[in-house]
Amino acid sequence: MGLAREKPVPAAIAQDTPLSPENFRRIARVLHEDAGIAMPDAKRQLAHSRLSKRLRRLGMDDFTAYCDLVESKGGAEERGHMLAALTTNVTRFFREPHHFELLEKSVLPPLLDRARRGGRVRLWSAGCSTGEEPYSLALTILSMLPNAADLDIRILATDIDPNVLATARRGLYTARSAETIPERSRKRYVENTDDPGQVRMGDTVRRLVTLNGLNLVRRWPMKGPFDVIFCRNVVIYFDEATQRALWQEFARVLAPDGWLLIGHSERVFGPAAQTLRTAGITAYRKTVR
Repeated sequence: MGLAREKPVPAAIAQDTPLSPENFRRIARVLHEDAGIAMPDAKRQLAHSRLSKRLRRLGMDDFTAYCDLVESKGGAEERGHMLAALTTNVTRFFREPHHFELLEKSVLPPLLDRARRGGRVRLWSAGCSTGEEPYSLALTILSMLPNAADLDIRILATDIDPNVLATARRGLYTARSAETIPERSRKRYVENTDDPGQVRMGDTVRRLVTLNGLNLVRRWPMKGPFDVIFCRNVVIYFDEATQRALWQEFARVLAPDGWLLIGHSERVFGPAAQTLRTAGITAYRKTVR
């Protein structure tokens, strides 16, 4: 790694370095083994474009050498960088507003009543990316129950990528991205910074959210139960067998009558569909017979 930093490869050379079908298959295999993510042949050009930047950074001019690195025992750190390069973190505050409308109208009222009586409420943002989703959940809860952070209400936010988690932990976002936060919540819970182009999530919001690294295809350390799980536009990146297993695992850690909210291109199938029943647009509710 030290040698690589001393001798960076010119951008044009790295960009022109071919990614052979064999090396692409090696990369796809590592990605699948590490994170369960399926990388079809159609994404070879995308992989070439994104990983060429890693070759430049490492001072490599050969994808074979790069594959040797990520397959090696000492390649764990670079495998993390590769995962970050090949996955897309598209998110924003209050993305897919219908889910937050459902939260306000149907999901949260009974849960917050329980919390007022001293009960436990748990939500999980699985694949939280840079944090806009869990902070949107926290802001929604606070708009309905301003003292929520003093009660037994917590939001677990997890992601496999340490880089996006670092952004979420900082809680700093562009002022423009925060414009989708409802004005009342923005004024009360979002702080200005010395930089007029940046805002910070306030302490009250951050107290509700716990951020942890988690690989969804490895053993989960938490047992649940969760009252609400957001896992939107994440499962779509896995192969069918992994998707089937993940839906089953989400069903297992959901509380009876708990809610699972997923992405617009996803659907629950397999054994989990016996207990996770459609309850709205890309919304499912756990039924116990």
